Amino acid sequence: MLELRPNCECCDKDLPPEATDALICTFECTFCADCAANVLGGVCPNCGGNFSARPIRPAAMLTKHPASTKRVLKAEGCGPARKAA
Repeated sequence: MLELRPNCECCDKDLPPEATDALICTFECTFCADCAANVLGGVCPNCGGNFSARPIRPAAMLTKHPASTKRVLKAEGCGPARKAA
């Protein structure tokens, strides 16, 4: 089950469960579409993977399986993934 994290790990923008601009990688790292495209260049800075639109969990299912309330923010700041040397 996806965590549905509540914010962009880069800019800390709120991304509620119904947000259509929330993107995730295969490890559920969560970023807003603006940061994913304009700051990260479409590459997750945590794992090096790509992004997909985060699914919308229907409101009825949020009652049984609520979204995460734990905010994740990159303490070192946010920038493009570094290429391996």
